[in-house]
This record gives sequence, C-alpha cells and structure tokens, in this order.
Amino acid sequence: MSDDAPTPHPDQNNEAEARRREGRPKRTKRGLVLVNTGDGKGKTTAALGVILRMLGRKKKVALIQFLKHEGGQWGEIRALAQLGLEAEKTGDGWTWTSKDIDETQARALHGWEIAKQRITSGQYDLVVLDEFTYLLDFGWLDTTEVIGWLKENKPEKLNLIITGRNAPQALIDYADTVTHMTKVKHAYDAGIPARAGIEF
Repeated sequence: MSDDAPTPHPDQNNEAEARRREGRPKRTKRGLVLVNTGDGKGKTTAALGVILRMLGRKKKVALIQFLKHEGGQWGEIRALAQLGLEAEKTGDGWTWTSKDIDETQARALHGWEIAKQRITSGQYDLVVLDEFTYLLDFGWLDTTEVIGWLKENKPEKLNLIITGRNAPQALIDYADTVTHMTKVKHAYDAGIPARAGIEF
C-alpha cells in the first residue's frame, strides 16, 4: 500500500467482513435430500457414488431398491456386499416385465414400509431409495403424503437419496439437490445390448 493510500476506517473493515460472511453459504449439519431423475443413464450410479463416499467415511448406509428383482446380483450389489452393505431389494423385476402387476405393487409398497423403518431407526447416516419415484409416478403412493411423512419423521441429520424417472414436481420442490439426467445418446438405440460392468 502506498503512503498516499487512505487507511480504511475500522467500520468499513467490519462492514466488508459482515458482507463476506453474509455471502458465504450457510453451514448446517442437517441432512440433505437429493433426487436423481430424468430419462438418462446414471441415476442409480450417481447414488452409488455417494454410497461409496459414505462408506469411505465409515458412515452407516441403507439401500432399498424398489422394483429391481430381489435375486439380482449385479456388479454393484456384489461390490457393496464386499464392502459390508447388503442392499434390500423388494421387487420382482421391472413393471414392464411383470407377470402379476398387483404382486409387483404389493412388493414395492412393502419396500416403503421397510424404508420407513430404516429412515426412523436413527442407525443410518444415509438412506437411498432406488427407483422410488416410480411408486409416486404410478400413483401407488401419494406424493403429498410421502413428503408429509418425511417432513414429520426423517431425522434432521439423515441424508436421503431418491432415484428414478419422472420425479413429481412436489418432490423436486422438497429436495435440496436435484439432478436431471438427460439422455443425449444411448448404445441401446444402436442395438448394442447391455454390458456387464457398464449397465449391470
């Protein structure tokens, strides 16, 4: 600073610091609600990335997979088992391959009961509801009632991730972070089948 430069008044320094503090993001310890939606690839994959981070930080995680077949042994399920996390799968396969849609719905709704237990248990830092938006989109659960239940019952510090296409606007409004996966191009469109390690 040159000898000719004016010395800031102490009040100016205080005001500048107050503005800086105001502009900083508010630090809070409350858990976040994240939604991964859209018709592009990567909704579950993104959630799995957060699960990996949580496990790396020695945090407790619960993963409930709706609709996906309870016997499925995809690559991510095998990897999570090696890390000590057993995914809870409540489905009998995708709805478009279901042989009994009433059974598929009943299993999915049972998954919501499991999810509510995990959410309220106080045992987890993160609960992931994979493909949960379908239950809302199909009208199997009422979105307003689900959000009301979460507001009333989700522990303040619990993080929650919800994945799936067609997330209702009310869920988007409720969430803290929403990512919309947009399909630009997919190998399926060129007739290339799903690849082990890439899709499953």
